[in-house]
Amino acid sequence: MARATGPLFSFGASGKMGGAIVFTSWKGRPVVRRLVTPSNPKSAAQTGVRSMFGYLGQAWAPLTTANKATWNAQADSKAISPFNAYTGGNSNRWKSFKAPSKEFPAAEINSVGTGLTTNVVAGVGEVAIDAQLTGAVDNWTIMIFRSLTTAFATSKSNLVKVLTLDSTTLVAWTDSPLVPDTYYYNFRLGTDDGVLGPETGEQSAVVT
Repeated sequence: MARATGPLFSFGASGKMGGAIVFTSWKGRPVVRRLVTPSNPKSAAQTGVRSMFGYLGQAWAPLTTANKATWNAQADSKAISPFNAYTGGNSNRWKSFKAPSKEFPAAEINSVGTGLTTNVVAGVGEVAIDAQLTGAVDNWTIMIFRSLTTAFATSKSNLVKVLTLDSTTLVAWTDSPLVPDTYYYNFRLGTDDGVLGPETGEQSAVVT
């Protein structure tokens, strides 16, 4: 990606040219980049990234003013917004298979919730999933992983959903649409300062 610092056909160019380059803006700056078409925009790896990135976008607003302020120095050093510093920093953590953190830097010293109960119930073209803690401790998230193979190892590429689980309130999500098959799920908790808990135990559901 090239940053445009002067006239390049126009000061506010946007769109594609010749099926090769794209003129756009990124974080308020005019940029030029090569046009890239993903070979499989629904690959497992991309689905996992989008699941985490989607969660991060939704989870910013509920953060406290103090949480958000910890990202200011990162934002200033890169000339971006605190929100972009938070999403970028936590996306980089996820690339290393680390849980997201509300604050920067991630201390990774807190404890995940206790007494987690999860249920998976299959239906027609879907699986209903719920989770609940008996003790929230310093918990922030629950990450849901899915595979078509039993005894699978959780990874970035099989993450399908991230939910906020920071209290003892029941949270629920429906995984759909799904084709008829047997699906295997596993779960991991994450603390508010970036600790990724262990796998909680595989469960299966037969979708019709």
